[in-house]
Amino acid sequence: MTTLLVIAKEPVPGRVKTRLTPPFTPEEAAALAEASLADTLDTVAATPADRRVLVLAGEPGPWLPPGFEVVRQCAGGLDERLAAAFAHCTGPALLIGMDTPQVTPELLTVDFADCDAYFGPAEDGGFWALGLAAPDPRLLLGVPMSTPVTGAVQRERLVAAGLRVRELPRLRDVDTAEDAGVVAALVPGGRFASTLARYKAFRGAGNCATSPHRPAAKR
Repeated sequence: MTTLLVIAKEPVPGRVKTRLTPPFTPEEAAALAEASLADTLDTVAATPADRRVLVLAGEPGPWLPPGFEVVRQCAGGLDERLAAAFAHCTGPALLIGMDTPQVTPELLTVDFADCDAYFGPAEDGGFWALGLAAPDPRLLLGVPMSTPVTGAVQRERLVAAGLRVRELPRLRDVDTAEDAGVVAALVPGGRFASTLARYKAFRGAGNCATSPHRPAAKR
């Protein structure tokens, strides 16, 4: 069994999914982030594991299902925060983010019997999953994050350390409105897809100037 780590931000307007604004308002972007996070946590809860850990920047909310430990993200860059997340583990661990609500328990059920690491590349050049049989924070420190070469550099770091790396399928992160539409179509029954559909329907009704979370100003 492995530890499953989810690194995430509390879905607060203006602090998450800012690349969705526009076309979405900050409140809508936060609601989409919350739906993505809730779908992800539900999938992790349904995946066999010894421990399930949410590495959180902010405070937990009603979107957190039972069975998770919550630890605070450390200060510093993303490489330092990812490294610190693995430092909470003494055995095999798989880390994912909150931006791929299309993940399934099958994708997250990993076996380190014949490999030392799992690597899940993302379409934007990053990675959506990283698994280590023997977590070593040094494998992440100094990797340039949020760039088109992040995934390539991280994977090369694993190979250079002599690790046997097994690839996971390439997935698309939700960063932009276009990403949101593509990913929602993959999981039409999830919270993320239903939240996105609600906002699209709202705009289709001719109410583009207002949001369900922000009433129109009185004139």
